[in-house]
Amino acid sequence: MKITLAPPTSTDMDVLHPLLQASYWSPGIPRETVERACAASLCALARDEAGTLTGFARAVTDYTVFAWVCDVMVVPAHRGQGLGRNLVRSLMTHPEMQTIRRWMLGTADAHGVYADLGFAPLKAPERLMEVIRAPHWGR
Repeated sequence: MKITLAPPTSTDMDVLHPLLQASYWSPGIPRETVERACAASLCALARDEAGTLTGFARAVTDYTVFAWVCDVMVVPAHRGQGLGRNLVRSLMTHPEMQTIRRWMLGTADAHGVYADLGFAPLKAPERLMEVIRAPHWGR
């Protein structure tokens, strides 16, 4: 698998969008929303020998001190081979991301995948706050 850092193409979006629509964190998300999110993020794309998208991850970042890793997706036929971890690693090792002080992500079931990259439970979760709104596409 070859991993590159670039925005997804329209053909990539044909693969990525249905995966995100079916995910537990963005069910039903419109393609336009995914496209907009990708345009404002650093995206990592994994491709097979034919150039077909096999995996994706993105970082919402200021490229200076903070990055939130999200939307790590691997096409089902390519899961279990370390691709998700390698996608996140490619974001973390990108030259423009070397001053990032705080990397964060959320996962329901892949803690072990990311622990190998240094991710751990929050040291001070009481310091963080959040606002959760209904997705605009579900209103």
